[in-house]
Amino acid sequence: MGCIISKNSEQTPGYEEPNVLAAATPFTAGEVKALYVLFKKLSSSIVADGLIHKIFDLFDMKGNGVIEFGEFVRSLGIFHPNAPIEEKIAFAFRLYDLRHTGYIEREELKEMVLALLHESDLELSDDVVETIVDKAFREADTKDDGRIDREEWEDFVSKNPSLIRNMTLPYLKDITLAFPSFIMSSESQDPQV
Repeated sequence: MGCIISKNSEQTPGYEEPNVLAAATPFTAGEVKALYVLFKKLSSSIVADGLIHKIFDLFDMKGNGVIEFGEFVRSLGIFHPNAPIEEKIAFAFRLYDLRHTGYIEREELKEMVLALLHESDLELSDDVVETIVDKAFREADTKDDGRIDREEWEDFVSKNPSLIRNMTLPYLKDITLAFPSFIMSSESQDPQV
């Protein structure tokens, strides 16, 4: 499981033209070119933690165990400041719906809370975690049916916008300024990009 990368200097399998990706995402063609360099740098990295695997599964739109460049850019587009809030909410719902049932169940919410705490290097007692999960679940499950559907999730997020605060990465607004070395590198290494 990982990002696919070619050993030669040619474009990676799954490569899509920057103009095509720019038309389908909030990024400009120049930003897509910078993302291509980032993608190539990240594609050989493997991170062994639970949350990254859940995100990987969402980025792997084709479900083939590989994140291709087009999937990378389209998925990263959700985190762009100009991406519609509805897309961010829908992505977060899919992230929490670990079993892909179309609902967030209490155990899934707990797993995500634990993963987020782990990512933040926070350790809370089991009692505190249970209290957080119980409170959040009671507030979100307005239909009181033991699960959170997409409509309930949207209402819950609208009342608690901090839930998707991490769904916006401000530096993606102008990735070429945030990562100028990518442009310099991409111009010298991949003029065809």
